[in-house]
Amino acid sequence: MQTLTIPDIGDYSQIPVIEVLIRAGDTVAAEQPVVTLESDKATMDVPSERAGTIREVLLKPGDLVSKGTPIARIEFGKVPMTGAAAEVAKPFA
Repeated sequence: MQTLTIPDIGDYSQIPVIEVLIRAGDTVAAEQPVVTLESDKATMDVPSERAGTIREVLLKPGDLVSKGTPIARIEFGKVPMTGAAAEVAKPFA
């Protein structure tokens, strides 16, 4: 199991979390937003580094984060495809 962390967000530190977009048990795709942060100038979504299953969420709205702050514990691996991606991946009958 690995830990998702806040990536380099420039010269910012102590940025408030305004929304946590994941829960334990959720599967996430690579680059899928997992939390939303709000600076004095803008909001930004922080994506997952890779696909996997969220095992434990370590943040909540209102927490203050900086580069390297743990977001969640994740088990990287295959994530089942759903929706349009699953339809495209189906073999021809």
